[in-house]
Amino acid sequence: MKYKLLLFFLCMASAVPAQVIPEDVPSRFFGNRPVNVVLPPFYDQDVKRSYPLLVLLDGEYLLDPFSGTISYTTYWDDLPPVIIVGVNHEGAEGRKLDTDVYQTTGLPQGQGDQFYQFIANELIPYMEKNYRVAPFRVVAGHNVTAGFLNFFLYKEKPVFNAYIAFSPILSTDMETRVAEAIKTIQKPLYYYLATASGDVKSIKEKIGKLNENLKATENENLKYKFEEFAGASHYSLVVMGIPDALYFIFSAYQPISSLEYEEKIVTLPGGYVEYLRKKYDAIKNDLGIKIPVRLNDFKAIEAAIMKNAAYDELEELADMARDDYPKMIIGEYYQGLHHEMKGETRKAVRAYLKAYNYEPIGDYTKDVIIEKAETLKKLTE
Repeated sequence: MKYKLLLFFLCMASAVPAQVIPEDVPSRFFGNRPVNVVLPPFYDQDVKRSYPLLVLLDGEYLLDPFSGTISYTTYWDDLPPVIIVGVNHEGAEGRKLDTDVYQTTGLPQGQGDQFYQFIANELIPYMEKNYRVAPFRVVAGHNVTAGFLNFFLYKEKPVFNAYIAFSPILSTDMETRVAEAIKTIQKPLYYYLATASGDVKSIKEKIGKLNENLKATENENLKYKFEEFAGASHYSLVVMGIPDALYFIFSAYQPISSLEYEEKIVTLPGGYVEYLRKKYDAIKNDLGIKIPVRLNDFKAIEAAIMKNAAYDELEELADMARDDYPKMIIGEYYQGLHHEMKGETRKAVRAYLKAYNYEPIGDYTKDVIIEKAETLKKLTE
């Protein structure tokens, strides 16, 4: 555990400090409710891009570790940049009032009901109006707020697409109600639940029941992960769970790794370009993030095609590259490579020379395609 914590804090220390923007969100319940917003580093430069929204309950102490993890992982393009909004509770008494529930029904009451409506009907619309928010929302909490966030699941259309519950204190019948609510969802929903070997016994018992019910839930739209951290406590599990939860929820976003290549791609009998297309469709449809195919992902599919001599797919790869990089060499490069591998030397030379009129990108340079064209010309002389 010590090693994992050390690694985490090293990652945090390496991250660029986030810019925290204080905001006052208008509310008919609270007047103006203060929150803290953290924007991605290039938010002002890339004005056409939208970002998933991460809402943090217990923002007083969850904002820094979450923003540090996001900052570090987005630097390596392992996780997507997100817009974070941390909601504070003005101390222990404010936290208690914000999460107040009826003991009999286990549903929000008083300020708890007002806080629920503030998040669902005021904070989210405010963020969507004032920031470029993608249609993918994540909520996270710890302890009592981790239990409270489950109320957003009870709607016919859940408020959030992903839920991160660190050692939740569950209200009356919540361990069964959550599973019942999830049975009927009709869109992909991520649910991350974490406890620890050293967690509070009474809390852990109900978490165990919730875990069993969620594991038994039959709904292909549910993407569920449960984690029990060995040697951790009710508090230390949070710093271990944050990267674990984010990597789980945004797993579709990650670039093709060497393991994914070896185990899932190169072993396919065909359909390598279709695999790539489905991967980026999932990023767009499930996570609400539209990005061009990464160059390294193109290279991975190119390598699989070449290794399995599936040369017809190079033309399909060329079309895909043109769609994402219409002014760059890469599309015409793959067109030329297709002709070259099919033995159509003259067509290959023409395609490579045509690529010279486009802009270089990454390793796909004008020198590379000129060298290709010159080598093939000698074969036709």
